[in-house]
Amino acid sequence: MTATTPLAHTPATSAGPASSSPASDAGLLVLRLALGLTMAAHGAQKLFGWFGGGGLEGTGQYFELSGYPSGRTMALVAGLTETLGGLGLVLGLLTPLAGAAVLGTMINALAVKWGGGFFAPEGVEYEVLLAAGAAAVALTGPGRLAVDRFLPGLRNHRLPTGVAAVLLAAVTAGAVLVIRN
Repeated sequence: MTATTPLAHTPATSAGPASSSPASDAGLLVLRLALGLTMAAHGAQKLFGWFGGGGLEGTGQYFELSGYPSGRTMALVAGLTETLGGLGLVLGLLTPLAGAAVLGTMINALAVKWGGGFFAPEGVEYEVLLAAGAAAVALTGPGRLAVDRFLPGLRNHRLPTGVAAVLLAAVTAGAVLVIRN
């Protein structure tokens, strides 16, 4: 009789990598749901004024006061990015790009709020946590409980895909920050 590890019993299939387990899949689903629903709700605040949000007009004014040009357009871009990125995370659909969308918006949110300390309500702890969660999901992939499982190119998430998504988020966020006053 030979000793084996639980990973030795998990074959690599088209459903995911050999290191995937039901526990990690469930954990990633919980993370994706919490992060994705939170971000989609924030996007809905910006786009529609739901959940006490300012809608495009109010959010646009806030963006202009924060140094962004064309506040209403920036509110639309941020609202769509948060809503679509959040829903992508919820579904596990195009997960690396969804994670990059959320990470990019959080990098901008960190830049706006920087200087208020770490702890809420003026600090950045909330934004740091959302950014870290988005980067983690982009890097690890969605797990097997995701729509990506059925997409040939994303069925088996690879670390280089996640790293590329994180870099895309950083470059895109940096480009947006360059146009900020």
